[in-house]
Amino acid sequence: MKNFEKSNHKVKRIAWVLLVLFLIPLALSACSSGKEETKAYTAIVSAMDNEVELLLGEAKIERVETIADTKYHIGTLCEQPVIITKAGIGKVRAASCVSAMFNNFPVSRVVFTGIAGGVRDDEQVLDQVIATKLVQHDYGTLTNEGFVWNSGDPGAGYNGGEYYECDEHLTALAYQAAVEVVGKDHVFQGTVATGDQFVASASYVKKLDEDYQALACEMEGASVAIVCRQYEKPFAVIRALSDKADGKAHKSYGNFGDTAAQNSSRIVLKILEALNNEATA
Repeated sequence: MKNFEKSNHKVKRIAWVLLVLFLIPLALSACSSGKEETKAYTAIVSAMDNEVELLLGEAKIERVETIADTKYHIGTLCEQPVIITKAGIGKVRAASCVSAMFNNFPVSRVVFTGIAGGVRDDEQVLDQVIATKLVQHDYGTLTNEGFVWNSGDPGAGYNGGEYYECDEHLTALAYQAAVEVVGKDHVFQGTVATGDQFVASASYVKKLDEDYQALACEMEGASVAIVCRQYEKPFAVIRALSDKADGKAHKSYGNFGDTAAQNSSRIVLKILEALNNEATA
């Protein structure tokens, strides 16, 4: 009987040891997960490699996670926790990328950076446009009389033609950063028009100016704005002009695209420095 009790006691001790060894990794994992959840990332999103190349070179990347075919580079930049990712070109890829990011990481804000085509006559290549609001210029109805843009009137049964307001604070930081990088005379604020086309048409540029008072046209911003609004996340969109979206747009883009993208990246660095100063003030 005594031998049985000793054996039973020994079994219980082994069971307790095994239970503790099993629970320790779980506890450590829970602590680690908790820390991760409290870290609020600034998401920096672009459409193309050259639009984040400089930022990735400056950042301290801790790990890279892949969701579908999109890579999310996670680390710090200007002492701020960041997620840097190239979404790909066009509204669908941009919206998909940002949605996946919100569902997998604790993101506090989004800064979309990159290049665009200028719309107005007083703008020049390499000028900077800070969006105050965005609109989908290609959302509407094709009729026998031509394309009719939908204004977002709920009675029309659509919800895609609205204007999407950028976060005021982030936009103010972006404007100040742009002035520091390229000078006040080369920075514009206003509407950015989004559509799934690379615009290289003088007549369509005129229409964007007349119909939407747009300063620039590109292919992702408004879709990112829609997703950010759905998830109630603040966002900013900054665009450097690589071309004038006219008949010479392809040639200008080839000559100035990389330089314009680097200018936008430098502005992002200034924004992160400002956010870091706010956090440590």
